[in-house]
Amino acid sequence: MSGVLLGFAIVLVLVGVGFVAAWALPGEARAMQRGIAPLVYYITNPALMFLLMSDADLGAVLRTYTPIALITAAATGLLYALVAGGLLRRPAGPVAAGAMASSYVNAGNIGVPIALYAVGTAAPVVSVLIAQLLVVAPVYLSVFAWCRHRAGRAGRFAAPRSDDDGASADGAAADDAGPTRSLGATLVRSLANPVTVATGLGLLAAAFSVDLPPVLGQPVEMLGHASVPLLLLLFGMSLRGQRPLGRDARAEVVLGTVLKSLVMPVLAWVVGRFLFGLDGLDLLGVVLMAALPTAQNVFLFAGHFRLATTSVRDVTLLSMLLALPVSLLVTLLLG
Repeated sequence: MSGVLLGFAIVLVLVGVGFVAAWALPGEARAMQRGIAPLVYYITNPALMFLLMSDADLGAVLRTYTPIALITAAATGLLYALVAGGLLRRPAGPVAAGAMASSYVNAGNIGVPIALYAVGTAAPVVSVLIAQLLVVAPVYLSVFAWCRHRAGRAGRFAAPRSDDDGASADGAAADDAGPTRSLGATLVRSLANPVTVATGLGLLAAAFSVDLPPVLGQPVEMLGHASVPLLLLLFGMSLRGQRPLGRDARAEVVLGTVLKSLVMPVLAWVVGRFLFGLDGLDLLGVVLMAALPTAQNVFLFAGHFRLATTSVRDVTLLSMLLALPVSLLVTLLLG
């Protein structure tokens, strides 16, 4: 129980610092947002993923936990797409961003202390990271690239709105998938994004027991440790002046929040218990990972491809508020 509380407390404090900074220093905060987004995307987040993957016990995590994470994420994202695209008739770009927000969990920072203190092992969180970074994220980034390419060819490519500066004003990065670039080249660049490449390199290091020399390992470790606080500060800054559940995206926000906070943990329990026969702490770890809030990386990715990020931001915020009581309930029922 203490690990659950500690993980959420750390996240809320850092998000609060970002929000206060944007409120107290609005001009400087906008400049910080424009600088932090590409820094996290290209440097600190890849370093963090390399660190986490290079220490993974591949045999322990790939047999059970990773398939469960993939099945749960795919089912949740598909449910969102069916409702938002089929019933609500939303465009492809917002549907793709919302599907990722409803199924992509914040395992990189909240999940680590929760897994270690509540379950006693990092295997569940490492498995989720492997599933998300090597399979889920590349799939969604490819869809994002296709949506942006299609919008550009249709003459609907436009600059991001001012309220999304924190995620989309990423300088040169914003030009990587412009409307004149071929779809194939855009997809290749999306699949070869820094986070996925770093994850693959980390897994290779783990598979062959390769340790970086201290002159390289310590700088990578320093950069990786900077990723989580920078990303949480960026997210906190983006919250200033925003009103969750705005009229334009209210249905998508409610749908994404319900799927992320309630449906996804139930799906994880069903898959883990009845398809893989898990129980005890193993099942608790699987369900707790599914109960984590939406990762701030979804906000970063959506902004990078200039998709609408308002509903993504709101789902991230609301799922964060709901994640603590849901996680405590899961711990009481399964712990």
